[in-house]
Formats: sequence, C-alpha cells, structure tokens
Amino acid sequence: MELSGAEIIIKCLQAEKVEYVFGYPGGAVLFIYDELFKQNKVKHVLVRHEQGATHAADGYSRSSRKVGVALVTSGPGVTNAVTGIATAYMDSIPMVIISGQVPTHAIGLDAFQECDAVGITRPCVKHNFLVKDVRDLALTIKKAFYLATTGRPGPVLVDVPKDVTVAKCKFEYPETISMRSYNPVVKGHSGQIKKAAQLLIEAKRPMIYAGGGVILSDAAPQLTKLVRTLGFPCTNTLMGLGGFPATDKHFVGMLGMHGTYEANMAMQHCDVLVAIGARFDDRVIGDPAHFGQMPRKIIHIDIDPSSISKRVKVDVPIVGHVPDVLDDLIKLIETGKQRPEPKALAAWWDQIKLWKTKDCLRYDRKSKIIKPQFVLEKLYEITKGDAFITSDVGQHQMWAAQFYKFDKPRRWINSGGLGTMGFGLPAAMGAQLANPGATVACVTGEASFQMCIQELSTCKQYRLPIKVVNLNNRYMGMVRQWQQFFHGNRYSESYMDALPDFVKLAESYGHVGMRIDKPADVESALKEAFKRTDELVFMDFMTDQTENVYPMVGGGKGLTEMILAEEL
Repeated sequence: MELSGAEIIIKCLQAEKVEYVFGYPGGAVLFIYDELFKQNKVKHVLVRHEQGATHAADGYSRSSRKVGVALVTSGPGVTNAVTGIATAYMDSIPMVIISGQVPTHAIGLDAFQECDAVGITRPCVKHNFLVKDVRDLALTIKKAFYLATTGRPGPVLVDVPKDVTVAKCKFEYPETISMRSYNPVVKGHSGQIKKAAQLLIEAKRPMIYAGGGVILSDAAPQLTKLVRTLGFPCTNTLMGLGGFPATDKHFVGMLGMHGTYEANMAMQHCDVLVAIGARFDDRVIGDPAHFGQMPRKIIHIDIDPSSISKRVKVDVPIVGHVPDVLDDLIKLIETGKQRPEPKALAAWWDQIKLWKTKDCLRYDRKSKIIKPQFVLEKLYEITKGDAFITSDVGQHQMWAAQFYKFDKPRRWINSGGLGTMGFGLPAAMGAQLANPGATVACVTGEASFQMCIQELSTCKQYRLPIKVVNLNNRYMGMVRQWQQFFHGNRYSESYMDALPDFVKLAESYGHVGMRIDKPADVESALKEAFKRTDELVFMDFMTDQTENVYPMVGGGKGLTEMILAEEL
C-alpha cells in the first residue's frame, strides 16, 4: 500500500517510538499536521513560538535519554527555530527537527515563506537533509535519528517540501542502518587505556575533570566508581554537574569562570589530569597559554576525535564511548597490583582542603534584602535535591550551579555553550512532559524570562505544574556585573526600568503568582509553591541589585586569576 509523504513521516516517528512532537503549524506542514490529527500514538505539543518548540524538545531530550523532536513550517518557522537548534548543537543534544519547505518546483524562486533551511542551519546542526523525492523520505528520517544519537550527539534537520508530503510511494522503514562515511569509534584503544591507567597510578597530584559527555553517554556510574576507587578529587563543568554526586567527599565543586577556588587551583596545579567528556573550553580553563604554564600529563577521553587537542595538547588521547572506556580503565586498575601512593595523595588532599578554607562561595547571610544565593539554598533544601532544575542564562544560572547540589545526572538542564536567554521555561516544559509527576523548577531572571514568556500559555494548555523561581534584580545581572568590573560602572542599557508586574502577568495566564521581598518569607513561599502540585507557580523574588557572582575569572585571564568577593 502506498502512503503519502505526510503519512510516512508520522509512521517513521511512530517506528522511532516518539512520544511528543513540539511544534507550530504553518502552510508548508499542514499535510503533516493533518496526519498527526488522524492518529494518537504521537502527541503534539503546541508551543507559542518556534524557539520554544526547539528548547522544549531540547529539555525533553536532556532529561529523558530520548530524542527530542520539533516540527516547524518553512520560512519564519525555521528561522525562529535556529536559536534553539544552535543551543542544542553547542551542547551536543540529540534532536530531530522536521521543517516544511515550499514545493520543489518553487525552491530558489523566492516563493512565499521560502528560505534556504539547509544553508541557514548548516553551521549549527550535526547534519541536515533536503528531501526532494518521497521515496527517500523514510530512509532519510532513519538516518536523522541514527546521526542524532550516535557518536557525539547533536541536532539533525530534515527539510521536507510541501509537494513531497503529498506525493505517494510504498512505505518501508529500515530496522538498522549503516553509513559508509559515518562510523564513530566506540571502543577505546587498549594501549592508550593502559598508558592512562599507569599515569593515574603514578600520579602525586591527580585531578579528574568531567564534562557533559559523561551525562550524555550515561557514564555517571562509571565515573563515580573510578573516582571512589582511586580516591582522587573530581570536578565537573557546568554541563557535567550531576555526573558525579555533588555531596560526595571527593567532589571539589564546579570549575571554570565561576568555579570554586579549590577546583580551579587543583586544576592548575595537578600533575596528572584526566578529562572525561569535556573539551577544555574557554569558560573552563580561561587562557590556554596560562593553563599550559604548569607541567602536567593530560589524559583525554572523548567520543569526538575533533575535540581532542583542539585547545590544549594532550598526552594520552583516547577516542571512544565514555562508559566503555571507563569500564576498561577501571578493570585495569582493579586487576593491577599497583595503587596510588597514599602519602602523596593525602598531602594533595591537605592542599585542596587548605584552598577550601577560602570559603569562596560565602555571602552575607544577615542581609535585610533577599540574597539570590539564599533562595537557591532554600530551593535545594525544600526539594531535597531531587528536582529537575532548568535555568536561563546569567547570574541566576551560575548561582544555581554553585548552590544547588546535583547528585544525579540529567537533573540540571541549562544552555551552556550558546548561553541562550529564554531557554529555561520551554526547557522546563519538555522536562515536565518527559518526567510526569516529577518536581520541575525553572530558575530564571526577569530579563531572560521575557524572551520566551509566551510559553506560559503552553504551560496552561497542557497543565504543566512548573515552579518558576525568578531572581528579580531589575538588571540584566551578568551584563551589569561585567560593566561594573570591566567598563567603569557604566551600566549601558542593562537596567530594566519597564518591568511588568510578574504576579499579575502569571495570573493573567491562569497561573499562581507570588511576590516575595523579605528574606524571612523565602522559605515559606517556596514551601507553599511546591505544595501546589497541580499548578504553575511564578515566584518573583526581589533580590539584591548589587550582588555579584564570585569567584570570577575575567575574560582572557588564567584559571587561577580569580576575583574573589574579599578582594573588592
């Protein structure tokens, strides 16, 4: 029996066991929407902006180990989606985006709502396709899901002209697929793993540095076992939080631009560093030349060979699937007779504990104005560290990373690589749909939240009981902080002097709004909000306008050149 292209798309999504498609209809995809209407296996979530669709699919994927799927129309539909696609690309999130396109005969003629979706998205996808023949459609979608989920994950776009959704052909969906030009390495090189094991055993000042690749590859159990087997200190990147339990005694905090003093100092002064699913990016190590001043041996484990020695030259590169490589590494260490020297390791821990006495995350706990750090600490206490926390981008994001202790992977959902304001609420929608019944909180700021504020309407339609924690300081907080430190206190366009009444705004969408302006009311407000398990609650916390995120490594500075609160 022959099926139309639109029917084939739905059959492919069903074959891939897709639960939700996040999208917004338009002329080029109406036949696809018609087929969605005729079935009930694949549910559609109607967002209010295509950026919201891609962020929601992203949050769904990050929190569930599944592929996020978005459906957008041609022209402005796909251009609106580009920010969300780029966000997923920078953080290596497996997604499939199906975009409508004008009919094939009209491509290149500046037809109504035409744009070159393949050309526009090429720099920010793992791969993309333009399907010109309905007979290629099923195989192309199979390739899209395969590419999105294997090797280093990422978003894949499939652009489908309207006439292809109408044309018919016999439907066959392949169970497996192989691509001659795409064969990611999975098994790590045994000789390199042996070298790594020996270096770790001989280390006097070791450091384990783990990133988002640990989360994406579900390698948290192996990482935890490695750290505890060796007794080494471990730090996580912003994207890697939850890959190793934050409450474990071996955890020294997040590293990087707003990392802890002890994590950054240990990174700089270690003699053997093992990087796992991380890429030595600029926000993690600062100036590579400064980082390279200290002699150390570096082991780098990653599925993506292009990430190895990209910014920092490494001594033992290991390309492979992180859990498999760590399994082999742990087995070598456990079966070997050698162990790290206890005295040297104890001396190293003593040094780290000395750095820790700086208490670099302290803040004024007696303030009569709400301190944002206090809100995050109370959020952690009340949710018992078991919530899914999404965030937007800025100071609130960094405070959440510093003060909410993530013990489990896939609970911390934020835009790391692209730094996309507006990410938090739609990502929380995706996380809530992926984890029905779970506690989901969106930590945001008044500037970020207004980027995708219309998704409050989506939350109402689908009854998503997200708790929004708005740390409202009436500024674009991180912009203001940089202007204070590096631009002579010239607050150019960072002050928000026309803010809405967020309580009334939330209520106008049919949600619950709260305004909190006293520290004494923070805990009770959070408790009240989380008691309302069936409602979205928007908590507008009026926080200290002058509070900054510390520690801070300025742009172009070295990892140990931190600005601490005590130095100002």
